[in-house]
Amino acid sequence: MHKGRLEAFSDGVLAIIITIMVLELKVPHEPTLHAVLALLPVLLSYALSFVYVGIYWNNHHHLFQAVTQVKGGILWANLHLLFWLSLLPFVTGWMGENHFAPLPVALYGGVLISAACAYYLLVRSLIACHGADSTLAKAIGSDAKGKVSVAIYAVGIPLACWQPWLALALYFAVAVIWLVPDRRIERAVLTR
Repeated sequence: MHKGRLEAFSDGVLAIIITIMVLELKVPHEPTLHAVLALLPVLLSYALSFVYVGIYWNNHHHLFQAVTQVKGGILWANLHLLFWLSLLPFVTGWMGENHFAPLPVALYGGVLISAACAYYLLVRSLIACHGADSTLAKAIGSDAKGKVSVAIYAVGIPLACWQPWLALALYFAVAVIWLVPDRRIERAVLTR
């Protein structure tokens, strides 16, 4: 099957996720700096989640530049990833509205680790479809960046129960790691 519909659908879902998140932002009822500062946890939660959606969109785009076709299993793996990403507006709002309380921060991390695992499964499905000697397989290699990310989330989730700000710092660190799109795929696509 051609990959175009999967890419278009995924782009649409990610756009809707961002739209839902921004619609959850409520305008302050007073024209004061204090009113805006009261919304700071909500705004910071939104900013972090917006960056995460952007990271997934960028890397998803790069991923599908390295492949030529998709199969049924890949469609399901992609939907699995989109499912976890679609929960970001909920956990983002809950975390921000509750000023980074332990349970919402832990659940936020749970959604992040689930999305990371789903992305890993999508990559593995694509490699299985295209072969171990494919451009994508060569570009991904051992995927140390992906494995380190999951390990950081795994530390951050229980840490959120005692130190939610440290857990958020770990989640932010993973975002920084992935902020630049995966150059391995860019290089592999350019050289094929």
